[in-house]
Amino acid sequence: MKAMTALSAKQQKGFTLIELVMVIVILGILAAFALPRFADLGGDAEEAATEGARASVKSAAAIVHSAWLARGEPTTVALEGSTTIDIVNGYPTADADNAANGSIVDAAQLTNDFSTSYASGTGEGTLTITSGEGNCSFTYENAPTNGEPSVTAVNC
Repeated sequence: MKAMTALSAKQQKGFTLIELVMVIVILGILAAFALPRFADLGGDAEEAATEGARASVKSAAAIVHSAWLARGEPTTVALEGSTTIDIVNGYPTADADNAANGSIVDAAQLTNDFSTSYASGTGEGTLTITSGEGNCSFTYENAPTNGEPSVTAVNC
């Protein structure tokens, strides 16, 4: 009878060291398989940010064009915040470097996070907008004649 009471008095009140080690090993194995699936989220984030900038450029071009039409087709359009945008064929100029006032980069407010490179004539031409990391880009081409400018899809 004493043996029975001694056994019941020695009941376990926690985990053994082997059980804790096994749990740690299992968690390590699961982490080794799960980590590669989440390791490259930076590329997706950069693509999403560049896609957002592309949408901003399209929206800014439409807003500036609307203001240009509403104000009687001037050569510049003043936006909120005292930003003045140069106009070519009714849309913001693509030439960010040589615009006397602002260009599509200023209208879309992309000056700090994206780099630009311009090719072609004054105002009309192709502006390539590249993400800060340099892996994703798209182009804004001002319409050489009356018509909407083209904005290409994001290329990563």
